[in-house]
Amino acid sequence: MPQRNLPSEENEPRFAFGENWRGFLASLDEARIDEAVTSLKNNLQCESLRGKRFLDIGSGSGLFSLAAHRLGAEVTSIDYDADSVWCTGELKRRFGKDGLDWKIHHGSVLDRAWITALGQFEVVYSWGVLHHTGNMTEAIEIAADRTISGGQLFIAIYNDQGSASRRWLKIKQIYNRLPRGLRGGWVTVVAAAYELKFALARLLRGKNPLPFADWKAKRRDRGMSAWHDWVDWVGGLPFEVATAEQIIVPLRKRGFVLDSLKTVGNGWGCNEYVFCRQSIDLGDSS
Repeated sequence: MPQRNLPSEENEPRFAFGENWRGFLASLDEARIDEAVTSLKNNLQCESLRGKRFLDIGSGSGLFSLAAHRLGAEVTSIDYDADSVWCTGELKRRFGKDGLDWKIHHGSVLDRAWITALGQFEVVYSWGVLHHTGNMTEAIEIAADRTISGGQLFIAIYNDQGSASRRWLKIKQIYNRLPRGLRGGWVTVVAAAYELKFALARLLRGKNPLPFADWKAKRRDRGMSAWHDWVDWVGGLPFEVATAEQIIVPLRKRGFVLDSLKTVGNGWGCNEYVFCRQSIDLGDSS
């Protein structure tokens, strides 16, 4: 696929998201794809996306672009990371169906003129991506502008934990400063420490302390791999966070109504938001 001169999405070292997703593809099977399809249907409250245009901003492994494709959508996938673009293309090659439109582009959500030229979409999807651009506020605004009136905007953004989020930033910075050969060890150390903490918490609640049920739940939720999620979480830079209020209020002013919200409470991870665009705000440049 053609390479483009992309605007910078970071002011600090950037995690190799695409390299991580290349590893994930080795474990991808029909069961994981089915889980992703089910997750998308449940969150968008639909049985089909046939006849709808679906924009996947930060397609990563390509799994949810594929899920939308399986649901009949006309899919446009974009990613800033060239390896992620390759992964999405590989999923299209391996699992794509003839006769359904699926375009894949190497581009940045912060390239406003370029992404505006793609048009608007009935569904704009960006799970765990916009907080990695280095300018989360602008990225959310641009994604929102790509949603048609009456369309859905589905985003997931890291929860703001205050001091805990600042500790995670340091953990991520350490990962990206380490030599490549030591990074896997750092992920193992961090993951082991937190998995032990989670195990003790489960034990104190009288539950099985082993993590296998949580790992299976992660797979059922989004078809994802626990290990690759840990690598993404420990290494993922740039890194921004937001409270639910900081996401909902600005989008409400832009004519979006919250359809559903899944939060992590005071914990770490992503809050998930599904909005419906009720009207075109006066600041829309499209």
